[in-house]
Amino acid sequence: MHDDDLAPRRAEVMAWLDSHVNREAADADRFGEPNLERIRALVGLMGDPQNACPVVLITGTNGKGSTARILTALFMAQGLSVGTYASPHLGAVNERISYDGEPIDDEELVEILEAIRDLTDMLEDRPTWFEILTAAAYRWFADRAVSAAVVEVGMGGRWDATNVADAQVAVVTNVELDHVEVLGPTRADIAREKAGIISASSMLVLGEVDPDLAVIFRAAEPSGSMERGRDFGCSAAHVAHGGRLVDIFTPQASYEGIFLPLHGRHQGDNAACAIAAAEAFFGRAIAQDVVEEALAGVTVPGRMEIVGRRPLCILDGAHNVAGFAAAVASLAEDFSLGVAGRERRVVAVVGMLTGREPDAILAGFGEDLVAGVVACTPDSPRAMPAAAVAAAARRRGLTATVVEDPSEAVAHAVAQAGVDGAVFVSGSLYVVAQARESLFARSLG
Repeated sequence: MHDDDLAPRRAEVMAWLDSHVNREAADADRFGEPNLERIRALVGLMGDPQNACPVVLITGTNGKGSTARILTALFMAQGLSVGTYASPHLGAVNERISYDGEPIDDEELVEILEAIRDLTDMLEDRPTWFEILTAAAYRWFADRAVSAAVVEVGMGGRWDATNVADAQVAVVTNVELDHVEVLGPTRADIAREKAGIISASSMLVLGEVDPDLAVIFRAAEPSGSMERGRDFGCSAAHVAHGGRLVDIFTPQASYEGIFLPLHGRHQGDNAACAIAAAEAFFGRAIAQDVVEEALAGVTVPGRMEIVGRRPLCILDGAHNVAGFAAAVASLAEDFSLGVAGRERRVVAVVGMLTGREPDAILAGFGEDLVAGVVACTPDSPRAMPAAAVAAAARRRGLTATVVEDPSEAVAHAVAQAGVDGAVFVSGSLYVVAQARESLFARSLG
């Protein structure tokens, strides 16, 4: 197919996709009662491709994307062909659906979406944007005859479109307060929603260590379970050049001195969940050299990602209190920023979506970390006004400036920080995506 033919077809089918209700871009009150009936009807018309291979479902408030990438690398190192479905994306929507780490190309994405478009006329209820992409992912994985699918839950679990598949392994990274307007006001409510991915045939890998919440997951009666702290975990995560050296234990083995090229102590916990999930999938330990090979090549764009050196520019898509606190801890531990490194001027670019708690999130900065906050407005219908973020920063005693456009906010922060300073961009993956694009363009220019 010629590119000249593909471009208009892609534009047309993406416009059709974007005409569907998108929870990522709309307020929760636009959605009715949650259910899986639409996605079941859609995949049913497609021959139920979600049943074509074993599926690992990964849910959790934070760490799903990192865990999915690490698990994908582990499966590939074991010789499996792997389909991975993740969200959201930083650049093109293709990033969400990948085969052995490579995103689906435009031609295949267009063909699958066009086929789904033709089927939707037969449906009684119009599917959502995410349901269509989920069906496309399962269809592509079936067409590619992957050995396993690593699937990141979009939100919650029980009613998420990804849950149309029965998980052979169900992974829960952690449970914190997020999406409370949809999932419930308490961590217990959120845990019950996430436990919905567990079936009687699922092996549970539970990364959440709160005993009160663990009871909720056990009540889902998985076929077996592995729990962090009891059965597996990360016993050490030492700062190393370019990442961490981690020691991980599982029921089957101990993996010591594994280099993980990701920043942040929390990534050790994500790696432990991924290794435990791989062992649950195979029913055995994985050789140390296989684990070393797999983890050494892992990248997670937009998660404590370095995209510039003069000044040091770090991006992290943390958008809730727990995630932001983990990112800020990494600034101090991995990069010696904050109190121990006050000679380096740190300027933060922060933008958020509505429904977030800017005061609670920005409290993660503590004292003496940043010289100032540049507040911006993400490119999203759900964007929180930059002025609201700036006001929250000032209530925390921080100097704050409003620069509406995220790319311009980054340029402003770079100028403020100076070549010997640091810029930290966070609060929303929408902001990170725009910042990433502008910083890469700056480095190329």
